[in-house]
Amino acid sequence: MKNEIKTKNQIKMKLKEADATVTKADKGNSIIRLYEDDYNSKIHTFFSSNNFPQSAQDITSKLQRNIRTAINECSDIILKDNKWKYINLNPSTPTIRGLVKIHKEESPIRPTINWKNAAAYKLAKALVKK
Repeated sequence: MKNEIKTKNQIKMKLKEADATVTKADKGNSIIRLYEDDYNSKIHTFFSSNNFPQSAQDITSKLQRNIRTAINECSDIILKDNKWKYINLNPSTPTIRGLVKIHKEESPIRPTINWKNAAAYKLAKALVKK
C-alpha cells in the first residue's frame, strides 16, 4: 500500500512539474495526458465556438434566495420540516470538465457538467422523481 501511495505521489509531482493534467477519453476506457494550456485551450474553444454568453458576476446566491422564497411560498406542498431536503445549503456554480474526443481530428472535447453543488439541484431532483 505504501508503494502505491508513493508511486501516485511521484506521478502527481511529475505532472505538476510538466504543467500537465490527466483526463479521461470520451470513447474507450483510457486516460490522456495533456498540457494544461492545451486542455484550457480546448475548453475555451468549446465555449467560443458555441456562442455561450459570459456573465460578469456569479448569480448563485441570487438563485439560492429565489429558490428559498419559492419553497417557503409553497407551504401547502412542501412541509416546513421537509424543506431542507429541497435546498442546497452550500451551493456553488456548476463546474465543467472536458473529455477529449481522441477519435476525432484535432481532438475536441465533450463537456461534462457537475451539477451536484448547483443551487437548484436538490429541488430539480425531487421534481423529476414525482
